[in-house]
Amino acid sequence: MALLTDTIAGEYEALRRRAGLVDRSERGKLLLTGAEAKDFLHGQVTNEVLGLTAGTGCYAALLTHKGKMLGDLRVLDGGEAGLWLDTERSALQELFNMIRRFKLGRDVELEKRTLERALLSVVGPEARAVVPGAAALPGAEHAHVLGDVAGVPARLVVTDGGVDVLCDAGRADDVRASLVERGAVPVSEAAAEIVRVESGRPRFGLDLQPESVIPQEAGLNERAVSFEKGCYVGQETVARLHWRGKPNRHLRGLRLSAPVEAGAVLRLGEREVGTVTSPVVSPALGPIALALVRREAEPGAVLEVAAPPGDGAATDGVTASVVALPFGM
Repeated sequence: MALLTDTIAGEYEALRRRAGLVDRSERGKLLLTGAEAKDFLHGQVTNEVLGLTAGTGCYAALLTHKGKMLGDLRVLDGGEAGLWLDTERSALQELFNMIRRFKLGRDVELEKRTLERALLSVVGPEARAVVPGAAALPGAEHAHVLGDVAGVPARLVVTDGGVDVLCDAGRADDVRASLVERGAVPVSEAAAEIVRVESGRPRFGLDLQPESVIPQEAGLNERAVSFEKGCYVGQETVARLHWRGKPNRHLRGLRLSAPVEAGAVLRLGEREVGTVTSPVVSPALGPIALALVRREAEPGAVLEVAAPPGDGAATDGVTASVVALPFGM
């Protein structure tokens, strides 16, 4: 867990009040083309893909047949250019393998674009003013247009906190310099993580582990799942839990009495109910974290925090108050 320093506090201020610039080029990127690309992907992921039109997009999950998440991804409909997909690097190989395995016999072509495309995120209330052409973007998350930044063609994408700029990796330095000149403040991943945790958005590979989480447990049904589309891998489990069941776990926020490390154990009485994920120290809220906790650890519950087995980190007396997400500011 990154400690709160003056530098991180200043970067946090930029993200919350102005426009911070985060380089997220390490995210995995793929391009899916071919006459059957949209129909194919629609049958593999949790959200509505067939209904997308050029300039729109969605967030979706890739599941096992038992409904457990293998990864999550953003899908952007680029019209004749195809479907642009980006995902956490830790989920890229699983997504790539799935497409390559199941596209056989379909008019679908898959191209890697991770190294060829840069992704620069501008986050904050002034993001649209900083990114040229972004002021005209629709308000819906994942809406996107082709634009121009410093003479470099770029795809501008609406995010929950600002605007993403996708461009040729070889021209990323030019784009970055232009955004900084227009008012964006370069910030660290540590500062951006504080804002993400405050917003209650889980990150695959950190808060959500492969083949262990059903979307509803992570609070992703509204964002990532369509209950009106046709069949997709893992649909039966997801639909049954949504309509008839109650998830055993929920993604919650934790207000901590002191900073702790990821992996710390959470106990309600004598029972272990979860582990700490994504712990940060917020300039506004102090030590906070996310956690998937058992449903009996409801908002308002106070949990005991213990170090993971075999870890010598001191957690004596540290407690965690469970809160609903997002955190109240």
